[in-house]
Amino acid sequence: MGKEKEYRSDCPQYLALDAFGDRWTLLIIRDMMIDGKKYFREFLQSKEKIASNILSSRLQSMEEEGFIYKKRDPSHKQKIIYLLTEKGIDLFPILMENARWSLKHKQVNDQDRIHIQTILDGGMKSKQKMMEKLKKEHLF
Repeated sequence: MGKEKEYRSDCPQYLALDAFGDRWTLLIIRDMMIDGKKYFREFLQSKEKIASNILSSRLQSMEEEGFIYKKRDPSHKQKIIYLLTEKGIDLFPILMENARWSLKHKQVNDQDRIHIQTILDGGMKSKQKMMEKLKKEHLF
């Protein structure tokens, strides 16, 4: 087992931001949760246009952090699929709260506004249902 990472602070906000505080990590997780993306090429096609070298780096750090794991695609042995771990799925409420803030304070396109508002309007039950769905799709 590797050496435990040392942190500058034990503040809960600092520790969370150290783990997932860059924009790309949460956007990749969003793509996995909301859009069902699982392949490297699918992530490259996101509207934010992540560069392939940054994507490779983020996927590696997300795997090291324990948010995702990768495995060979059973239907195409040369392809790798990226799946969420339980730790990664536990970020879903954070993504929804970030989205709630954006709906209130930023210009969000109508399609995303409707989709996110539907999830938020469903309350905790809706979030739990979505997280259970993600567990069935990713944890096997």
